[in-house]
Amino acid sequence: MKALLLVDIQNGFCPGGNLPVPDGDKVVPVANRLIDSGKYDLIVASQDWHPPGHGSFASAHPAATPFEMGELSGKLQMMWPDHCIQGTLDAELHPELKSEEIDLIQQKGEHPYIDSYSAFRDNDHDASTGLSDFLEDQGVTDLDVCGLATDYCVKFSALDALEMMPGIHVRFIEDASRGITPEGVAAAIEEMRAHGIAIVDSAKVLAG
Repeated sequence: MKALLLVDIQNGFCPGGNLPVPDGDKVVPVANRLIDSGKYDLIVASQDWHPPGHGSFASAHPAATPFEMGELSGKLQMMWPDHCIQGTLDAELHPELKSEEIDLIQQKGEHPYIDSYSAFRDNDHDASTGLSDFLEDQGVTDLDVCGLATDYCVKFSALDALEMMPGIHVRFIEDASRGITPEGVAAAIEEMRAHGIAIVDSAKVLAG
């Protein structure tokens, strides 16, 4: 049973959004080709879904500046611009993404005082989103992961899939993903590779 996980392909992380990833919209046509390929038994997507005033927002902390390290619930936390607020256009999946073909949209980041990069659980690892249970119930044995951003939500989703679903085979689709910084992307890819995640491109997936 093969599944595709599309991580946070939302307006907020594309050009014109509140937290744009460079060339974030370029993943959409690649993701659509993967969706249409017939290679997957199941297609799921994650959606950042923050309440207003979320604790990861710099605006929620006096004198904090976006993209500096701060603290949230006693742990180090990157301070982000307000983004992907529930019910806003910024939080919607990219309009050109073939979302009608997605079997499940897993929302995350709803707890006001804990961030959630991974599609599988909060950053403190105490609260699961339920996605791993869903995939296991469906009998998923192979999971391909891609989306936005490689150096944050994609990486943590891929690593958590490995940890929370013993025996699953995980691949990262590089050209269907974009990251915030080149250095961050390179480090994320090396970390994923070191944990046994295969690094592939969409051409290999489509040809396989």
